[in-house]
Amino acid sequence: MFSHRHKSPLVSPSSSRFVTETVNGSHNFVIKGYSLAKGIGVGKHIASETFTVGGFQWAIYFYPDGKNPEDNSAYVSVFIALASEGTDVRALFELTLVDQGTHGKHKVHSHFDRSLESGPYTLKYRGSMWGYKRFFRRTMLESSTFLKDDCLKLNCTVGVVVSAIDSSRLHSIDVPESDIGAHFGMLLENEEGSDVTFNVRGVKFHAHKLVLAARSPEFESEFLNGMEEDNREIVVVDMEPKVFKALLHFIYTDNLIEDEEFSVTSSSCMPSLSDKLAAKLLAAADKYGLARLALMCESVLCKDVSVNSVANILALADRFSAMDLKSVCLKFAAENLVAVMETDGFELLKENCPLLQSELLKTVAGTEEELSGGGKSRSVWAQFSDGGDTTDRRRHNWEDVGERGQSLWVQSSDGGDARGMSPGQEG
Repeated sequence: MFSHRHKSPLVSPSSSRFVTETVNGSHNFVIKGYSLAKGIGVGKHIASETFTVGGFQWAIYFYPDGKNPEDNSAYVSVFIALASEGTDVRALFELTLVDQGTHGKHKVHSHFDRSLESGPYTLKYRGSMWGYKRFFRRTMLESSTFLKDDCLKLNCTVGVVVSAIDSSRLHSIDVPESDIGAHFGMLLENEEGSDVTFNVRGVKFHAHKLVLAARSPEFESEFLNGMEEDNREIVVVDMEPKVFKALLHFIYTDNLIEDEEFSVTSSSCMPSLSDKLAAKLLAAADKYGLARLALMCESVLCKDVSVNSVANILALADRFSAMDLKSVCLKFAAENLVAVMETDGFELLKENCPLLQSELLKTVAGTEEELSGGGKSRSVWAQFSDGGDTTDRRRHNWEDVGERGQSLWVQSSDGGDARGMSPGQEG
């Protein structure tokens, strides 16, 4: 007699794993005019722009006269600071002072790729810092190839520690990034199957009607609604070949063309605003209805905003409805009004763009409210042209700015003379 044992059904095993790793990011910080930064005082720093790694914001702090009073400014200090709210943020750090000579012997302090006795460093709250009070002796730094043309270059890498239960990575398939832009870029470069030619000041560009129509409402209207089939060449008279080439590159690849103007900020050797590729490309983006290209150009031009350039960039942004760039310019001009008013660009703004000046008045009023709330000592006054003694400067409810002529007065805290501007009457 045979006995039958009951067998349990087979159960597929499950699995998971707890993964701890770092999310890494880097930031390059260039300090120009090092010699002018000396003497700001022990414990006072120069800060980089904030950058984001692992969901937190960070900043590099450079102390030209050192952080530690006991060192009597014998050393420069460098720290990495948590610049956003966070509690017990664990991270690894790497600080590199770039050797600008031919040897490439960079000064590197790194936690990566080495064993740490107590694990990653923990930053408890916003403003927590890690770094070196005695990063480099000043006399040695100033006689080294780390300092070139009065310029220092620092690189900071932050690795934020993150942990999670991850079962998917046991069986995962990596999917590469989309390369459709590269394929369409080759289509443009090879001119294969092109069915339309553009003549831009004697330079010929071959393209594809369907691609252009799919990307631009202006081209869609031109090609699908009104253009004769046998009209294969279009003459473009309001654009330079370099700009049209950059326009086509964006249409096919969704990226800006590689050009040094897009990677170098303004300087004395850079072209004027009217000659900049980004400015001309912004005009082209406006003409052909390419909103993403317009934003890319705004982002490039935003880096060139300065006291001397802001009035011209503001006028350009207003002309082509570049609202994000316009907002940046208005805020910058309001915060630096006295200096901006001394520039030639501001004088042209007064003459040619009175409506923009009224918008600037409103922005200044809003900035004044922020400054007074933050304890700043600048006063902004409205002086009206509806009669009365010009010495009777009254604060004004800025809700009705633009309904009557007014002048703007800025009084600095140093007791200097007030400066004024008048946007004129609006209809």
